[in-house]
Amino acid sequence: MKDPIKGFLYSLAGVILVSTNFVTAKFGLSGFNPETFSFVWTGFATIYSIIICLIFKESRKELFSPVHIKPLIALGIATGITMLLAWNGLSFLDPVFASLMWRFFPVMTIIAGVLFLKERLTAQELIAMSIMFFGSVYSIKGRWNIVGKGVIYTLLAACAGTIQLLIAKSYSKRIDTNVMVAYRVGIAFLFILAWATVSNSIDFHVPLKYWLVTMLGAFLGPCASFLFTFRSYRYWELSKSSILLTLQPIFVLPMAYIFLHTLPDKRELIGGMIIVAGAFWLAWIQAKK
Repeated sequence: MKDPIKGFLYSLAGVILVSTNFVTAKFGLSGFNPETFSFVWTGFATIYSIIICLIFKESRKELFSPVHIKPLIALGIATGITMLLAWNGLSFLDPVFASLMWRFFPVMTIIAGVLFLKERLTAQELIAMSIMFFGSVYSIKGRWNIVGKGVIYTLLAACAGTIQLLIAKSYSKRIDTNVMVAYRVGIAFLFILAWATVSNSIDFHVPLKYWLVTMLGAFLGPCASFLFTFRSYRYWELSKSSILLTLQPIFVLPMAYIFLHTLPDKRELIGGMIIVAGAFWLAWIQAKK
């Protein structure tokens, strides 16, 4: 069921909406600690996604009797791990720089293909990855003690996020999109709840404004954006969707400036643009394949 125009539009809408994550989450993390924020974020996202499923008859039927429960559980756990790592990373980083580091997402996907699917790396892919690595080294040179933890958390989150997308793509035509999103955030919520309980890190004593922004972000990011993104996989290849995802920092930059009044420093910006250039080339190579 190929339809490049629909695939492009759904994917673009998903990229724009998921770009809000870095702004709303950064604001929320200035009030909540990362574990509590992840708990609240996925909790409200679960409520929103279940309501959406109940509105549509086909989604409502599959919500209570999913056929492919094992991949849904795996998707939810991978999502929970991704969020815990990503929000810990964002708490240390500028939101734009964090979005730039997330451009290593396609690199993780390609490495996964090499390790598990016996795929081969081309010379062009290696060059593109080298460009991205150079950009990251330039960005953090002399500043590792400041941004090091954030970079490590973000790259680990990208690894877990890769598992998410591979599962979602594999089952995008067999599981209703609304149901997939609901189980994705719902199981992630349960996973984060268990983690936060064991670590005893829940703290709800924050001002109302952080709750309101987190509630808004939970709808725009993990709920609405993935409704569009997962639907795009029905009409478009994952590799082509990844090209649009590469451009995410372009949307994050003005949002961060308008709503948070922050911008990355010169070194982060230059290094980040190098990363984006390498990531875009890498995504283009994948799309041509």
